[in-house]
Amino acid sequence: MANLMGDDADMTGEGQPAQADGATPQAPAPTAEKKWYIVNTYSGHENKAKLTLKERVDNAGLQQYFGDILVPTESVMEMVKGQRRTTTRKFFPGYMFVQMVLDDRTFHLVKNTPKITGFLGGTKPTPVPEREITGVQTNITEGKAKPKARVVFEVGDAVRVIGGPFANFSAKVEDVKADKQKIKVSLNMLGRTTSVELDFDHVEKA
Repeated sequence: MANLMGDDADMTGEGQPAQADGATPQAPAPTAEKKWYIVNTYSGHENKAKLTLKERVDNAGLQQYFGDILVPTESVMEMVKGQRRTTTRKFFPGYMFVQMVLDDRTFHLVKNTPKITGFLGGTKPTPVPEREITGVQTNITEGKAKPKARVVFEVGDAVRVIGGPFANFSAKVEDVKADKQKIKVSLNMLGRTTSVELDFDHVEKA
């Protein structure tokens, strides 16, 4: 492992030619392969942590030691006051994936980044298998291409109507139209079982 160096230490190393005024010192090219590690962040601050880490890597001249940084998200569709809205939801709140060469210097640069609390695995993090990263990347691509419903209903679910003319009725899900954000339910009204179609935001799971 390389010797521990502070964030403001000179990373040019002995015998390296002097840098031009204002130039960012560049560390020697890494000899090890970049691997993926899971990093803990403050929940809700994943994107800020990602941007800050990139800035610190650039300032330290360690770009060759780092690859991609992933904050996995998916598109989520919901109905709000009768209007369809697409928002973004994180797969793993409080985590991000960092592709990097791990040594003392890069470890402490990541760990000391604001909004980051450390590596999953503590002082001896284990690399994430490449097949798992491929799965995460596939989920990201599919999540953007096909927005999912924020609330997932299934046939047979017991629900309660919370809006519209059937508010406060108990019902059972008969059919789900996720692409339209609608479900068909059966409810008992005046002693008779009636089927009605409702918007997702008019029902909740019982």
